[in-house]
Amino acid sequence: MKVDLLIIGAGPAGMAAALAAAPSGARIAVLDDNPSPGGQIWRDGPQVKLPDKARQLRQALAEAGNIQVFSGTRVVAVAGRKRLLLENAERGWQLGYDALILCTGARELLLPFPGWTLPGVTGAGGLQALIKGGLSVAGERVVVAGSGPLLLASAATARAAGATLLRIAEQAPWTALAGFAARLPRWPGKVAQAIGLFDTRYRPSSHVLAALGRDRLEAVRLRQGDQVLEVPCDRLACGFGLIPNIQLGQALGCRIEQQAIAVDDWQACSLDDHFAAGECTGFGGSELALVEGAIAGHAAVGRRDLARKLWPRRRRWQAFANTLARSFRLDAKLKDLAQPDTLVCRCEDVPWSALANRHGWTDAKLHSRCGMGACQGRVCGAASQFLFGWEPPAPRPPLSPARIETLLQLEE
Repeated sequence: MKVDLLIIGAGPAGMAAALAAAPSGARIAVLDDNPSPGGQIWRDGPQVKLPDKARQLRQALAEAGNIQVFSGTRVVAVAGRKRLLLENAERGWQLGYDALILCTGARELLLPFPGWTLPGVTGAGGLQALIKGGLSVAGERVVVAGSGPLLLASAATARAAGATLLRIAEQAPWTALAGFAARLPRWPGKVAQAIGLFDTRYRPSSHVLAALGRDRLEAVRLRQGDQVLEVPCDRLACGFGLIPNIQLGQALGCRIEQQAIAVDDWQACSLDDHFAAGECTGFGGSELALVEGAIAGHAAVGRRDLARKLWPRRRRWQAFANTLARSFRLDAKLKDLAQPDTLVCRCEDVPWSALANRHGWTDAKLHSRCGMGACQGRVCGAASQFLFGWEPPAPRPPLSPARIETLLQLEE
């Protein structure tokens, strides 16, 4: 199989890219590992009411005759020049392309602290995804902690599902949040969104110290300013912001800058005919992802005049992204949360003490098997980068678990 334009990821950026490119008549394929288009931000499920924008984009994708959406599909490996090895629940196959747009999104940054592997502790976005997927939290006592706007969104999702919200602990200080609030009127829609999500249990200058319990979570120990307090609870949702998913970009050989795929004004990568948009190029929210996706879609099919018209809108939302990054910058004191016996690599049970005196990711991997488990370093690699400043190497195939018969296609 071969297409004119291949788009990896069906979140806001991927959908916008496909719809921008569609009027050119190009044969377009959109791949995503979720059951339906929408990405993480518009994830569908039994307890989800999708926003109008998500439904409109989904409908437009379905009605476009030259766009084929492959849901539940993962990229397993780079299979040659402009060719990827793919797999879904039924089969594995190779797909060639003339141009590629990476819209692989972002994932949560999870930092280790005592008790973070207890049942009942998840990421902030992880709890959102579980609830949207049908998890019942009705009547449960929930604490949300970490950093960034995702905390408020996760808390709102839990509250709407019947949970009792006890605390939202934001590590950023009051001064940073006050500065952010003062700049927010530049983006009126964000003011309304912030007002709708705000909760009186929100506490700046506050972060998790430990999750407490024997067989599962029983309480959370928090530092709030100069005070240390323990909050009995049933669930802790803890995430420290988002980090771009760059693994496929690395495997292809795209240039990486500041932990994101580097792009130019046309959203073009360092490789010819390869583009990237959305949160794999840096976190900025759905509005920035939508406009970046549209620019990439237009540019990928040669319609640069239409792409250029969108530059002012991108500048506007990039300014918001820059303000967001400055306001919610992680405090260096979070590097001290882990104790010597705190697990950093959950897959291989590697504690902080086994990594503290290593000289880099490869050294740590050779001596402790850190990053060699099921997640292949996606969690501990990002945590180690924050804790120790290590640069994880480019991933090796397979990029995701795959069947033997799929992998055998690489022999060709």
